[in-house]
Parts: sequence; C-alpha cells; structure tokens
Amino acid sequence: MDLSRRVIVALDHDNAQDAVAMVDRLSDAGQAYKIGLELLTAAGPSLAAALAAAGKDVFLDLKLFEIPSSVAAAVRAAGRHGATMVTVHATAGSRILAAAVEAAAPFPRLRVVALTVVTSLTAADLAEVGIDATIEEQVTRLAALARRAGCHGVVASPHDAAALRRLLGPDQLIVTPGVTLPGTPAAGDHARPAHPADAFRAGASHVVIGRALTRAPDPAAVLAAIVDDLRAAAA
Repeated sequence: MDLSRRVIVALDHDNAQDAVAMVDRLSDAGQAYKIGLELLTAAGPSLAAALAAAGKDVFLDLKLFEIPSSVAAAVRAAGRHGATMVTVHATAGSRILAAAVEAAAPFPRLRVVALTVVTSLTAADLAEVGIDATIEEQVTRLAALARRAGCHGVVASPHDAAALRRLLGPDQLIVTPGVTLPGTPAAGDHARPAHPADAFRAGASHVVIGRALTRAPDPAAVLAAIVDDLRAAAA
C-alpha cells in the first residue's frame, strides 16, 4: 500500500499558478491531488493532464449530476486527461451511475466514486429538500445503490467510514474529505470532520485534505506527518 497516494491534497486555489507552485513545493511528497470545480473552472483541464503526465494521481471532483449521456461524456473526458478518480452524485440514480462506470471502462486506472451525502450537509438540510432520513441512513442507502451500479467506491464523511466499510467490504474505495489536523480549526464547511488517522483507522481508503495542509508554513512536513500517522494506524 503506497500511503502517499492515499492522502489526496486538495488544490483549493483559484488559479493554476498557485496550484502549480503548491505541487512544486510538495515535490515527491505529493503523489495525489484533487482538482475541484473552482480550479477546473479557472484553469481548465490542462493542469489535470500535466499532473497525470508527471505520474501523479488526479482526483477530478466533478460531482456530476446530468443525463446519462452527458455524464458518460464527461467521464470519458476525465479519462482522456489521465484522471484516476472522478465523482458522480449517487442521488443521480443507478442509470447515471452505471453510465459513468461504463464510460470509465476503457481507462484502466480511472475509478468512479459516488458522492453520497455532501459533507457540509446536516439532517436539517436533508429535511429541507424532502429527504426523510438521517444522514447515516441516506449515506448507507446511496452507498448500496452505488455498489449495485458498479461504482468503484464512494465519497463520504470520515464519520461514515466504519459503517461503510462493513457494508461495502474490503475492496471498495471510501474517500473521506473533511479531515482536520490536531491544533487546527474545524474543516471549514464540513459538518462532520475527523483527523486523518481516525478516518483511515475507521475504514477510509483515502483522505482528502486541503487548506490545513496547503496553508501551513511547511506543507511537505505536514504531509509527511500525515503519512507517518497513517502508517502507524495501519500497523
């Protein structure tokens, strides 16, 4: 297990120059990066392709939710750019999830991960949009749906990792954003955060960390410390 690829650094920048500077600063310590909607919109897909060409894992966090043909086309584009993960909303339903999985098939390294419940949402937010379920119930329901549709894994809160690992078994990916570091503030908009080693110990396959690392005085040292913590948790 290459633990350095299990820590996905979120490039939460609004321009390519700052994102590239962070990648350069992390150097060999950084092996996996998330490009979300802000950076993709600002910089286009060329950064993803450049990272992939440099041997990095690229998590395109597109949160796709469209008609099946549009989702499939976007997944194929992600594959052509060398992405190793792409996100699709599980609430889009099984036809759209299956279309994404089929579109990813020609790209052996590309994994489709289904977003269960956005980590900023609370039970009150679900109720507001007419979902009569707890966060845990909805996460479990959507994860089971994603597995039946052939997805390679899910995105969920660290607090959901243990239950999802029991449900999904040992091989599915469980990607957890919303991790925090000791001595840092809570993880921004994320309503259900946890520390990386706790998420990993609970069953997460990957942790996603952004500003707590990228805004640190020495991001490479922070990343190395996280990998060391994960190694200890895996021992």
